[in-house]
Amino acid sequence: MTTLSLSYVPSFRTTLFNDNDIRSMVWGYKIFGASNTMKMGRATMYATPVAKGVNGKPAVVERTMIPTQKQFVDPFRQGIIILDGVGYRQTVVVRSYEVGPDKAVTLQSILNLLQETALNHVWMSGLLGDGFGATHGMMKNNLIWVVSRMQVQVDQYPIWGEILEIDTWVGASGKNGMRRDWEIRSHTTGIVFARATSTWVMMNQKTRRLSKMPDEVRAEISPWFINKQAIKEESVEKIDKLDDNAKYINSGLQPKRSDLDMNHHVNNVKYVGWMLEAIPEECLENYQLSNIILEYRRECGSSDVVESRCEPEQVGIIEDVNYMSRCPIGAGFLNCLVNQCVRFTHVLQVKEDSKCQEIVRGKTTWKKRNNHYPYCG
Repeated sequence: MTTLSLSYVPSFRTTLFNDNDIRSMVWGYKIFGASNTMKMGRATMYATPVAKGVNGKPAVVERTMIPTQKQFVDPFRQGIIILDGVGYRQTVVVRSYEVGPDKAVTLQSILNLLQETALNHVWMSGLLGDGFGATHGMMKNNLIWVVSRMQVQVDQYPIWGEILEIDTWVGASGKNGMRRDWEIRSHTTGIVFARATSTWVMMNQKTRRLSKMPDEVRAEISPWFINKQAIKEESVEKIDKLDDNAKYINSGLQPKRSDLDMNHHVNNVKYVGWMLEAIPEECLENYQLSNIILEYRRECGSSDVVESRCEPEQVGIIEDVNYMSRCPIGAGFLNCLVNQCVRFTHVLQVKEDSKCQEIVRGKTTWKKRNNHYPYCG
């Protein structure tokens, strides 16, 4: 009888292989007593020669690979499975490159955190193929996820060094879509900083056309669906089309190679950056974004030249009792209860065959900054 023992080793190790030697390992662990052909369900890893090692043999770096079975704890990403085994929570620390001049997290950083936790959720599920969040069934059918709509509500911006808990989960959206929601809160106080919701559909990676959800993919992901919403919408808010007379226009925007994701299209976080560049400086200095809605309409290619249009919509009053309750004593309840807000309608578009094709429509809401009391908004 063969005795097996499992011992932890660092996830990155350098080994000397022959040119054609490819070995399978268990992610994060080394199996003692097992044959070279034995495979474990946790994760498999393929090593590729990358440089010359000792005696002319290529040095091979064994890379961390994707789990093939559901995981409940990921100590490296500070992630755990929650919500009766279907949700995901990740603990993160706000880093210096994720904040702006006011030491508060930028919206783009929030969107990047949402994307990262979503991918890590799929990683932990054991369903992830070698695509950008695509399952094994999706990879077989040349399908990828594309986001069709997204909304982010920010009550309070985390600051540099703050410890956050980000929860994410998924649910059904119609017959062929998936809804993914998030909640960002303080690890210390439990105060909810932001909520987000999104709708995703499948697109054929070769034809770039939307696709129905195959039965095998539905069977993979439907056990993870729950009926829980971070943002409850009674009705979907419509975003009007902007004409050529928009007040603020920023033209000549071109994606760089660094803007492309693993699916070879411009990452949606870049779209938000282009939108915000059209916001007047006076607004950015005196107001803080509290809500953004995005409707994605087509891909942006690497050769497209983008135009960002922006139109002020209205000036109004926000009455938010929850916002008032977060204000510290002495902050001034009047300032917390009544906050002047500004709204903008946005569109990103490209010219194609002398016609303008919309990439994404958006709507942003901005509330007055309170510099004396940063945790009040």
